Amino acid sequence: MNSGVPAPDKWLSFGLAFVGGFGDAAGFLLAKTFTGHITGSLVLGAITVAAQDWRGALAHFSAVAFFLAGIPLNVLIVRLTAAQPSWPLLRTVMGIEVILIIAAYLALAYHLAGVEIFVVCQSLALGLQNAAFRRAGGISVHTTYLTGLITGLLAKEAERHAFHVTPPLSTVPDPKFGLLYGIWGSFVLGAVTGAAMVFHFKEPGILGAALILFIIIIRREVCR
Repeated sequence: MNSGVPAPDKWLSFGLAFVGGFGDAAGFLLAKTFTGHITGSLVLGAITVAAQDWRGALAHFSAVAFFLAGIPLNVLIVRLTAAQPSWPLLRTVMGIEVILIIAAYLALAYHLAGVEIFVVCQSLALGLQNAAFRRAGGISVHTTYLTGLITGLLAKEAERHAFHVTPPLSTVPDPKFGLLYGIWGSFVLGAVTGAAMVFHFKEPGILGAALILFIIIIRREVCR
């Protein structure tokens, strides 16, 4: 059956959402800050400022700054890949993300500047992913946090039902809802997996996100 959403878009969305959930959960457990979105880190940063915990504030605000830094970095990569057709944009972004996650692990494992270098690398990796992959199946998506995704999903559901006083005899499910639900489920599953990996393996658990990205890269190359 035709889902209406290209299979490559669908599975790439699910894979990146899994990585987003994995990285955010693992990052919070290892550094006590959110590396996949800015709202939670801003709140935690404000709390540490009020408590005069300046080192904690540095970690939280670094997470915000470097997550946002993923946007200009993505713009730079877009320009570079446009000039080098042999460097596909998403493959390049995911490759850089793998390197950043490995660097985050090494910084934490070898106690380089406390958790600050880990936070910088991890936040930049997820910020870059968020900036590079923003649309799938013709709709806007987020793969590193759920607030916008859930809000959009509920709004679409409410609009769909609000204008039907009497349900039609036969309705065809909108494939875009399946995509959004799949991204939501993949993110939550990734968060559970990331937390479990860190609880079991400690610092090396974060490397699971890099492994998933590597598998996605290989799969896309094989399917080309």
